[in-house]
Parts: sequence; C-alpha cells; structure tokens
Amino acid sequence: MDYGICNLSIVPLRIEPSDKSEMVSQVLFGEHFKVLEIHKKWSKISIAFDNYEGWVDTNQYLKLSEQNFFEIEQSNMALAGELIDFVTDVKESFFTITIGASLPFYHESTLKLGLINYRYEGQVFSEKLPKEALIEMSVKFLNAPYLWGGKTPFGIDCSGFTQMVYKLCGYKLLRDAGQQATQGEVLSFIEESEPGDLAFFDNEEGVIVHVGIIMKDNYIIHAHGKIRIDRIDHSGIFNVDTQRHTHKLRVIKKII
Repeated sequence: MDYGICNLSIVPLRIEPSDKSEMVSQVLFGEHFKVLEIHKKWSKISIAFDNYEGWVDTNQYLKLSEQNFFEIEQSNMALAGELIDFVTDVKESFFTITIGASLPFYHESTLKLGLINYRYEGQVFSEKLPKEALIEMSVKFLNAPYLWGGKTPFGIDCSGFTQMVYKLCGYKLLRDAGQQATQGEVLSFIEESEPGDLAFFDNEEGVIVHVGIIMKDNYIIHAHGKIRIDRIDHSGIFNVDTQRHTHKLRVIKKII
C-alpha cells in the first residue's frame, strides 16, 4: 500500500484516469490518502477523511511513508479558517490554500507535509464547535458558485458544501448527498428540526440528489446555482427569486 498527501491548492478527483473525465470531488491542500492503484500517470486514491475514491494525477501530490500517514491519522485535525490564504515552505515559496485545507501537525504556525515544513499564520479550526456554529460557518460560503465536485469558495456542490461546513466545525460527513442521508437521526417534521440539521431532497425516481442546511424560521442554505438562502416547507425548497418550488423534500436528519 502506498500513501500520499496533497501539496497543491486544489487537485481534481476524477471518476476515471483521464484529464477529460468527470470531476467527482477535490483534494485540498494537506489532505492525505491511500493510493490504491497506479495506471500510467494516474493514481486511484481513497481520501482518509471520508474514504471517497477517485483518480488524481500522480504529479499532483507528495508520497508519504506509512509511518507518516498513520502519524497524521493519530494527530489532531487542524483546518485553515480563512476563506483564502497561503502557506510558505522553507524556501519562502508560497502556496494558496482555501478554507478547510488541512494543516498536518500544526503547532504555533508551523505544519509538516511529509518531510517538508510549512508555515501558516491565519485562523485555524481544530476543535469541535457547538451546533449553532454550523450556521455561522455556512454563511462564509454564501454566493460561492455551484460546481459539480467542488469543495471550495471558488466552486462547490451541495454535498461538498454541507461536508465542509460540518468538517470545519469538527464533525464528519460522508461526501455525497445519498451517503450523508445514511447518517444521523430521522426527524418526522420540519417543526422538530433545529438550525444545523440537514434536509435531503430526491428526484422523480426517489434518488436523493440534493442536501441543504436548515436555518431558523423555515429558511435553508444550500447550493443551487450558488450558495443561497431560500424558504423550506413540507413540500421542499421554495426559491425566493423565482417564487416556485425547486426541490422535493425527502427527509430531515439530525446529525449532531
């Protein structure tokens, strides 16, 4: 088994080993993973945080020793808290990072990727935050454009949004909306929900295709064209701009 860690700002995670293949997610700076298979210039990986699999360009990550990988696994998770910032290496080269980037072995502004030391001086999230912090964290992404497979303020999809908000507050969600819907406790009515709970929506075939974060007073923040705030009722999401329902409610779940 080989291991790796992302040392670039954002690396696309593709469904097949090709530059033309669909991007299903992204690997952010500092995220570590197992390398499951190598095919020409491509590596099939499993991200340690959520076990999500896909293909990345082998030139876009650093190799890790097995010892380094498991040291990261056992260390406390620290995440960049600034929307956009940078880290510098020992040669004073800087690398742009986004909110939610991982900071392995972070201590007093220093971190380490493999054998290379980096420095980061921005805000850091490293502890579990109370449930009410989920809403405050979610609005940091407000107006970020929708991007299938995206996980950053430059482009993000519905489940990438919910996963990153929860991750920044210290909680684990799986990557896709359908996977996230298997977590937590089912609530019978909207009235039982609290800000920070997740609402899931399905298509005509009954497949869960969308997720958003419940806010107070029957509002929801979610990714639809961009990260936006709309109304939610028993039927689903009511778009405040078009004045029509856009997503059919399937279930509401309490994760925390």
